[in-house]
Amino acid sequence: MRLHPRNRNRALVATRLSRALAALALCNLVASAAACGDDGGGSGTDTATAADTVDATTGDTGGGDDTLAADSTPDDTGAADASDGADTGPSCPDPATVDLTVTPTTAGDPDVLVGTFAVRLVTPTDGVAGSTAILGKVYDGPTPSPVGYEATDSEGDCQLLVPVVPFCATACAGGAICVADDTCQAYPTSQDLGAVTVVGVENAAGCDVFSMSPINKTYQPTGGTLPYPAFVEGDTLGIVTAGGAYDAFAITAKGVADLVITSTDLVVERDADIALTWEAGGEPSAVIDVRLDISHHGGTKGVLTCTTDDDGALTIPKALVTKLVDLGYAGLPTIVVTRHTTGSAVIAPGRVDLDVSAQVEQAVSIPGLVSCTDTAQCPDGETCQDDLTCQ
Repeated sequence: MRLHPRNRNRALVATRLSRALAALALCNLVASAAACGDDGGGSGTDTATAADTVDATTGDTGGGDDTLAADSTPDDTGAADASDGADTGPSCPDPATVDLTVTPTTAGDPDVLVGTFAVRLVTPTDGVAGSTAILGKVYDGPTPSPVGYEATDSEGDCQLLVPVVPFCATACAGGAICVADDTCQAYPTSQDLGAVTVVGVENAAGCDVFSMSPINKTYQPTGGTLPYPAFVEGDTLGIVTAGGAYDAFAITAKGVADLVITSTDLVVERDADIALTWEAGGEPSAVIDVRLDISHHGGTKGVLTCTTDDDGALTIPKALVTKLVDLGYAGLPTIVVTRHTTGSAVIAPGRVDLDVSAQVEQAVSIPGLVSCTDTAQCPDGETCQDDLTCQ
């Protein structure tokens, strides 16, 4: 598979060179990611998402086949000759030479997530071009969370989750945190897996096979911003490790289409369904995850999550919506919708995921709620509160 033919003319090579020089920091695209900041493992499907799996590492100068090959004998006359046939752009490895069936000899618990390689389509926004981001990190154990969730109700493809904060009578020591009543858990340590080969994703140099070396044990491409999109829906994407802290392994997942939400002006209110629509994708293994957290800025009171087929429509039941609203809400509520495919490999400490996704976060409205970030946005006589509501 190749996103673009190898046989490019000189003009296309020049265009790619300009793009590579103009975009030198992929990490800025995902600077809001959380898990590297807390050294957590994260899940590509936990919305924050693949954007919560790993943090970008700045100052990345290592690894990768990320440079354009120059034409050693340029011919700028415009006349066709035999040498023009050699103007084929970068010299790229052949994806067929990469073994995507590598299996570790030692496997742990597949239910314990210890790492994620997240491939995310970054949708264009006003004034910002689209791109593709890749980040990966693997740990020697699961990442603890100070807040858990439990399901209190469900209907159809959706469920209502409420936060559960455990209590430890004795304070956790050594940087560990309380994860269950009187149970402490330490944070894991990130691991070096050696060089990682990425297959099926086009890099800034135009190759769809390239290598990533760990920088502070975080994996990401170097050499400039990846194009948008950097892969084709339905194509096989893969990562293969060379072996480091653990046995070498490979993971594959299918490419997804970018996500386009077609429902607008979504209203969250008691006794009313929410009709969410989007342009259906064509990859059978893709699913849609939905996360509605309307109290996020005031301390999450509850979350509605749904996992459904990528068929273009989902009705979030009014019974669950009513219960979520009754738990409370804060300013600037949003709904996060993610299309993704996931593959996995099981290594000694647990499971590592390859999550390929496209995500959209969209504002929702709640009757009677006026959101704000400054008192100037509030009606006369009201002020902007810490939970970003006017009162």
